[in-house]
Amino acid sequence: MKLLIVFICLLVTSIAPVSAADHQLANPRTMTFPALDFQIPKAERVILECGMPVYLLRDTELPIISMTAMVRTGSVYEPAAKSGLAGMTGSVMRSGGAGDTEPEKLDDELEFMASAVESAIGSDMGTVALTALKKNFSRTLQIFSDVLLRPDFSESRVEIARRQVIESLRRQNDDPKEIATREINRAIYAGHPLGETPTFESINSIIRQDLVAFHRRYFRVDNMILAVSGDFDREALLTKLNSAFPAVKERLALALPDVPQPKLQSHEEVLYGRKDVNQTVIRMGHLGLSKDNPDIYAVRILDYILGGSFTSRLTVEIRTNQGLAYSVGSHFDIGRRFTGSFIAETETKGESTARTIGLMKDIIAGLTKEPVSDDELNSAREYMINSFMFAFTSPASIVTQRARLEYYSYPDGYLEQYRNNIAKVTKADVLSAARKYLHPDAFKLVVVGEAAKFDLPLSTFGKVRELDLKLNIPTP
Repeated sequence: MKLLIVFICLLVTSIAPVSAADHQLANPRTMTFPALDFQIPKAERVILECGMPVYLLRDTELPIISMTAMVRTGSVYEPAAKSGLAGMTGSVMRSGGAGDTEPEKLDDELEFMASAVESAIGSDMGTVALTALKKNFSRTLQIFSDVLLRPDFSESRVEIARRQVIESLRRQNDDPKEIATREINRAIYAGHPLGETPTFESINSIIRQDLVAFHRRYFRVDNMILAVSGDFDREALLTKLNSAFPAVKERLALALPDVPQPKLQSHEEVLYGRKDVNQTVIRMGHLGLSKDNPDIYAVRILDYILGGSFTSRLTVEIRTNQGLAYSVGSHFDIGRRFTGSFIAETETKGESTARTIGLMKDIIAGLTKEPVSDDELNSAREYMINSFMFAFTSPASIVTQRARLEYYSYPDGYLEQYRNNIAKVTKADVLSAARKYLHPDAFKLVVVGEAAKFDLPLSTFGKVRELDLKLNIPTP
């Protein structure tokens, strides 16, 4: 038996080299694959009797129903003297009780049903979201509609929300990254509602009636879109939705305030926040572009090559080659309703602050001088085309995506043509986009750290304006 085993082992080892020679391992760098065939999932669009658009996508994998209402409102519509009103309204809509149901009872009932109803208002959108087991959907929908259309704004919960905002303001200068993010946004959108931030004075001036009036103006069935996904019967669902959102007669026509587009400020500005920390936080940028700009596809490619990936120019040079930062990147936030922004960011040790700033600006400026390489262009296009499918990972994300496109007035076929438009981008397009939308000489530069540790004074980059990070807390 032992001789037989030895013979078999010798036979196998003698055959193995021949097999390896006949079947060489493939080189992943030269492998080719067929083009990815991905069909974008569809969602059904219907109109309720009240005129509200609803996107539907049925999925019976789990006995769960999800729903999101998107409302045309936002902090851009709040008075500057009451900055923070929209955020408080969005919070207390849910926390302050609704439909004459006390807040505590509402909390207990949702918890007992394992349901969730949440509300919030951002800069240009208000949302109320629902998640419920199929068996508890009817009651959760009633609560959802009450929160959306009939919130009670309990006085005690308004005060709790106020105290929470005030506490966040007390801590607003604790984190250097939060300081830098806030101040770069304020600098880019100076003079525009998008650049406003709550203050102690504005929050303390808000009363319950302000929340009631803000809600009443915007939260109406002719100013919202619904997205519904999950395990539902179509006809039964539509019946429930028509009952929950009846048509309203004899109401004044909706009129949203006219908010202008922000203006590009062409002058460079250096803002310094004094903070005794070892790491310096760096943010730089300016206004970008909106979704209606025909160059958005070239900008998406530019974004990836400059600072939107682990192989981007900023990452490779500043992190990998120079070892100046652990994380570095840049991003064009394409504006949907208002012009977006371009921001580059990193954190580095105090002793390499000026060196890092100069290097970042040089790398950004370099993209405006000569075309990107073929490898950079191909890698960016392939990544963006092949990763496109991950935007549709769940029925809820699919139906919400469709509703958002209508909410922001995207053109028909935007998703269907997206990959083709990315594939058409050339090196000349990227160079042209860089020259149009990257202006290092107009950057707002925000630096938070300890100037005594910097390798060069910040005045190297222009006239410095020091930020006042001392809190002036008014007496209650």
